[in-house]
Amino acid sequence: MPENVWLMPLKDLDDDARAIKLGEIAELEVTEDQRRFVGEPLRMMLIALEEDSRHPFAIDCNGSAAGVLTLQTGAATLAGWDDDLSVWLLRGFLIDRRQQGRGLGTLAADVAVREAAKLTAALGGGQAGVVLSVNEENPAGRAAYRKAGFQDRGRYLGGGAGPQRTLYRPF
Repeated sequence: MPENVWLMPLKDLDDDARAIKLGEIAELEVTEDQRRFVGEPLRMMLIALEEDSRHPFAIDCNGSAAGVLTLQTGAATLAGWDDDLSVWLLRGFLIDRRQQGRGLGTLAADVAVREAAKLTAALGGGQAGVVLSVNEENPAGRAAYRKAGFQDRGRYLGGGAGPQRTLYRPF
């Protein structure tokens, strides 16, 4: 398992550093079967950069992007949660296919929860944890989230790629 995984907040980077990081993100690859779960990494990050409620991150390992994720406020019902404001939504989470199987997903999910707690303290949103939905046909993703301390909160049928599991981890 790698020793260091960092979440690099794309909105906090200067223009040059952001352009370099987005170039790395453009090179990330997902397998065809994973694409229906996560989408295109660069597109997701560009959209997130334009919305105030989204906080996009590059998942860095050994100095370069190994994946991406977004923390979003006001959108938790998209993962089957009862309300939009009590938790952060973790979305668009992916690890480059060439980096998978090394434990990066588990490490990054754990760091994302800690980052969400910091955002809550800084922004005063009052959130109590992080929620996400993971497709029932994505056992590797479900296992990584469980290892990171997420608890299954039940089935969610609102996902576009089939039945999901709603997972939650408090701060």
